[in-house]
Amino acid sequence: MEAVANCSLRVKRQLLDPKFEGYKLSLEPLACYQLGLDSAVAEVKLRDDQYTLDHMRAFGMYNYLHLDSWYQDNVYYVDQLGRVMNLSVTLDTALRKPREIFRLPSDLTACDNRLCASIHFSSSTWVTISDGTGSLYLIKTGKRGDAASEKWEIMFNEELGSPFVIAHSVSFVKSDVHSVAGLLLRVEKDELDAKGSGFHVSLEWVTITEVDKEDNQRYEIFKRRILQGKSVPHYAAIEPDGDGLMIVSYKPFRFMQDEENQLEKKEDGKIADKKRDPVYYWQQSEDDLTVTIHLPQDITKDDIQVQFSPDHIFVALKSQPPLVEGKLCSSIDHESCTWIIRDNSLEISLIKKDEGPMWPELIVGDAQGEFIMDSSQCSAVAERLMHLTSEEMVNLGSNQYLFSAVVDPKEMPCFCLRHDIDAILWQPRSDQPDNMWEHIATFNALGYVQASKQDKKFTACPPNYSYAAICECLRRVFIYRQPTPLSTVLYNRKEGRQVGQVAKQLVATLEASDPILGFQATNERLFVLTTKSLFLIKVNTEN
Repeated sequence: MEAVANCSLRVKRQLLDPKFEGYKLSLEPLACYQLGLDSAVAEVKLRDDQYTLDHMRAFGMYNYLHLDSWYQDNVYYVDQLGRVMNLSVTLDTALRKPREIFRLPSDLTACDNRLCASIHFSSSTWVTISDGTGSLYLIKTGKRGDAASEKWEIMFNEELGSPFVIAHSVSFVKSDVHSVAGLLLRVEKDELDAKGSGFHVSLEWVTITEVDKEDNQRYEIFKRRILQGKSVPHYAAIEPDGDGLMIVSYKPFRFMQDEENQLEKKEDGKIADKKRDPVYYWQQSEDDLTVTIHLPQDITKDDIQVQFSPDHIFVALKSQPPLVEGKLCSSIDHESCTWIIRDNSLEISLIKKDEGPMWPELIVGDAQGEFIMDSSQCSAVAERLMHLTSEEMVNLGSNQYLFSAVVDPKEMPCFCLRHDIDAILWQPRSDQPDNMWEHIATFNALGYVQASKQDKKFTACPPNYSYAAICECLRRVFIYRQPTPLSTVLYNRKEGRQVGQVAKQLVATLEASDPILGFQATNERLFVLTTKSLFLIKVNTEN
């Protein structure tokens, strides 16, 4: 079922600053450190047949630098040798070169239609990796960043069809059974789309579950579900318990036939072929019920026997077994019930003794009939069942999507939307249906500022939202700090009043001519990845 959720994005007024005066350009130097890469990043450029805007958004603007939100200041990327490289920072003045932490078994260059390799950190000890050729790896890592306990071990590897990138993944335990759910993104050729781009976007929601706990820990695919849409989602994430998805997209996504349903369909094929048409159809309102039975040709009222009692009905044709007979689901006013022949059908009107309650069935235990619901009842039921629907849509209206960020790795990623000139950070709360999106931070005037950056490629903020940062395709990075109290007295020239705090804008220019391929923010640092270098920009000196 599908419905429009009756919920909204509730702005916290106390987190807005109507007196914000803008950013002051600061010339204070930012410490910037550059590390050369032993092997270039495994960048995959768009092919000639990947010409749509969706291809550009999904793969052309892909962020090749992956932040491990479970361990601060740990970033990863995949190089051209198929190595997963890690940089862990504790002290900026004692940086080491990125180290190899894992090597993909497959030869990345052997696949002609490969995509960029992707990594997602499902938990503090589990990682999902796509090699870009269509294979998914589930890896148990131990405690990352700890050389004594960190060991990346493949627990599951399977070819899942055409190449994909990992949009999100989560690790969870239910009934003492461990599972990892992943969301795989593809842009696929759509032969039926003659008027559009000729492609559709596919999200595969795959759940991998532990199947042998005693002897040897093994994992197998438990369920695969497919969603399709006509635009690359801005945001797609799985709920922490693995029970649902949240998607922010320009166009809606729909669940397609999943593998489980296809198996059920094959199993039930013979039964479906043998299934006969219903003997009767019935409808109901709060006051009455209508039963319709199709009659053979040339039947008159003298050939029909209909009997009513307070809780029983009997319908038969003369000299034939009963068409309908049995105990009614509830009581009727049998003296007020009527029947009539109309358009070669028998139409029976039953008056409910108790008005209001809807009957779940007409005759107790009878499967010969089919209930028909009218459009008004469909709407009413959909409204009552809205909180139980598997697909809910909320219209974001004119709130432009800006970027996503992980504030708490145990929760779903946050997403940032433009609100007037500001940018508001929203934390999804899947366990709070009355307040599903919480306003947790505001970046003053960032909605207006980012609109002026024509060459912007990535936008990010740290978990403590002390600043927001925008990087362009080449070299330049803009940093916008939250307002902080002034140590000296400052007055507004126009109004003559004292200014208590100021927000600073800083600009960093990288010493590199290669395009920026990855961008991540932590509380203290910005990480910027180019084809051959990894840069660290020290933004804050305190946690």
